[in-house]
Amino acid sequence: MHALEKILAKNSGRESVKAGEIITAKVDFAEINDLYLQTVYSFYEMGGEKVWDNERCAFVFDHYAPCPDVKSASNHKEMREFAKKNNLRFHFDVNCGVCHQVMPEAGVIYPGMIVVATDSHTTTHGAFGAMGTGCGATDMATILMTGELWFRVPEIIEVRLEGKAQKGVFPKDVILAVLGKIRADGAVYKAIDFTGSYVEELGVAGRMVICNMAVEMGAKTAYMQPNKEVLDYVSKRAVRPYEVQYTDPGYEYTESYVFNVSELTPQLSCPSSVENVHTLESVLAEGDVRLDQGYIGSCTGGRVDDIEVAAKILKGRHIAPYTRLVIVPASAEVMQECINKGYIQDLINAGATIMAPGCAACLGVHAGIIAPGEVCITSTNRNFPGRMGSKEAKLYLASPAAVAASMINGKITDPREYL
Repeated sequence: MHALEKILAKNSGRESVKAGEIITAKVDFAEINDLYLQTVYSFYEMGGEKVWDNERCAFVFDHYAPCPDVKSASNHKEMREFAKKNNLRFHFDVNCGVCHQVMPEAGVIYPGMIVVATDSHTTTHGAFGAMGTGCGATDMATILMTGELWFRVPEIIEVRLEGKAQKGVFPKDVILAVLGKIRADGAVYKAIDFTGSYVEELGVAGRMVICNMAVEMGAKTAYMQPNKEVLDYVSKRAVRPYEVQYTDPGYEYTESYVFNVSELTPQLSCPSSVENVHTLESVLAEGDVRLDQGYIGSCTGGRVDDIEVAAKILKGRHIAPYTRLVIVPASAEVMQECINKGYIQDLINAGATIMAPGCAACLGVHAGIIAPGEVCITSTNRNFPGRMGSKEAKLYLASPAAVAASMINGKITDPREYL
């Protein structure tokens, strides 16, 4: 069996499972973000009284952090009351950050587990050798009551990433190149196992970027076999014992794709579809793309590595006149480290606006949203109309390095010129 199948078998009390089967499995951790107050309502409507385990579920207030309006503040109030009533061990309020960053930091994510959250980008946790997937409010209410959920065992696709990235090519470029080939519907309800020499050498942050965007291909979940860096990270933080699951030799994937990372150059996902991927060079060859805003943040591009490369590019420089660069650290821990290393000061000196940790403008309802006719280059994960504000705005997805370099000139710029 594949490691993911072993996880599903273990949590469903079975010797084995195979693709296509419907099973009921125990959930090791459940997370509800602040878009899903309906989960609380559904919980009570279905007769729920107390959560099944107050150490295995948490709220994360990240999409509206801190609250920008009365409605979101009221939602937070009701969720806090539920958390207090159930004496939840883990509660991540508006001072913490994005769910997919704060949960690993808190040690509730580890190899061999099943984590379910009310957020599609829960595929991120495949970076740790876990099975992570999203669900809606009713399914989450069921988990809170029983600690279990039904799953269809997914077919598993291999995406093998071989080689070593050139200067200026980051994990975001790699996953955009993969998306451009597999497309937005190429892995619907399937799992993606990222393998190969590039993955084996990749650090925690880079792994999270790649697994995060697996869902943009329709994937139900993602997976990477943990390497030493991941195991070191988890061993220092994990709140409970864990067991790494390994794929059996000779496992046959439903499909396999192979990418030579050594040949890749910086990539852009152009308006207004994530799969509309082109090399940055080919976009530049068609003429200047003027920008109004740059954005570095989210569960895809707001970690220390991302802010570090932006600070190094912008140190001693300044963003172009009449433009904005919004920086949103993915968590308070990320913010603190970036302050300690001087990155935040360098970015402020360069003209950047620093926001509180959280999702901010990524979903188009909070700090940093863009106006009709504006163009934004962003390290986030989606660029469909209205994603970061106006439906008449245009979004280009890129690496944090490309975002920072572009804001120096107020137009899309190759980051390799500044590295």
